[in-house]
Amino acid sequence: MQTAWGYAVAPSDGSPLFYESWGERGSRTPVLLCDGIGCDGYVWRYLKTDLEQRFGLHPHYRGHGRTAPPRDPQRVSIEDLADDVACVLDDALVDRAVLVGHSMGVQVALETYRRHADRVAGLVLVCGAPSHPLKTFRGSAALEDVLPTIQRWIHRVPNVINRVTRFVLPTRLAYEVASRLEIRRELVEPADFMPYLEGMARIDSRLFIAMLSAAGQHSADDLLPTIAVPSLVVAGGRDGFTPPDRSRAMAEAIPGAELLEIPNASHTAPIERPHLVDWTIRDFLRRRVDAAVEENSAPVKVQ
Repeated sequence: MQTAWGYAVAPSDGSPLFYESWGERGSRTPVLLCDGIGCDGYVWRYLKTDLEQRFGLHPHYRGHGRTAPPRDPQRVSIEDLADDVACVLDDALVDRAVLVGHSMGVQVALETYRRHADRVAGLVLVCGAPSHPLKTFRGSAALEDVLPTIQRWIHRVPNVINRVTRFVLPTRLAYEVASRLEIRRELVEPADFMPYLEGMARIDSRLFIAMLSAAGQHSADDLLPTIAVPSLVVAGGRDGFTPPDRSRAMAEAIPGAELLEIPNASHTAPIERPHLVDWTIRDFLRRRVDAAVEENSAPVKVQ
């Protein structure tokens, strides 16, 4: 698959924002992929290939992947990331796109719809919650409760923590731990998951914890009943990070939303069950998005 690179400029603080693009511009609606926190594309490995005939965009968040840390370290809220999405659409000369979000990317996609509804042609919300994800992380609010303590320790010795994570995370040991805590070991190849650990290892711990805190405080629950674009929700029945009942509730709250729940999938469903997830997304785009565009653009017959 041929890809191109570009850089947009963030409206809030002038930070450069890296993004990649692929496919040919045409009659089909483009897609834009919104990562989870700490990610720079590992979960889209198969989906990007399956959508290569459709023009697509994949930006890297501030301080993630090929995007440098923000010039203003405070500008890492979900609202900032949503404005960055609109900025990338502007730079790529894309009027409207279907936003495909995974994990925290669900919040980014929803907030982009709130702030820039005219730029959003549809929503695909994968293994994520619309609000306060830390309250239900692994079935409890424990992470939310201890987060302030974690933040204080990180800001005391950030360089030490960064060195430790850069040494420990991109290892087979970290993969073994992840396979016991969340991902379905029998469904995920190490080569598919290691890029996540390698990407996490490169992120400054202060930026990561600030973004995690911002995600924990954000809510788009009030927005859900007002969404007026085609929407698809994908849930993993064994997702410990985003329990499936949160995805079910989100799908019920969005008018006309479709739901795919995969009983034996975890938080990394797109790389565990890529054929099912990708086929469902392609079918959704064809039926609910492309068909609507064709219908609206059809010439009116005059009697």
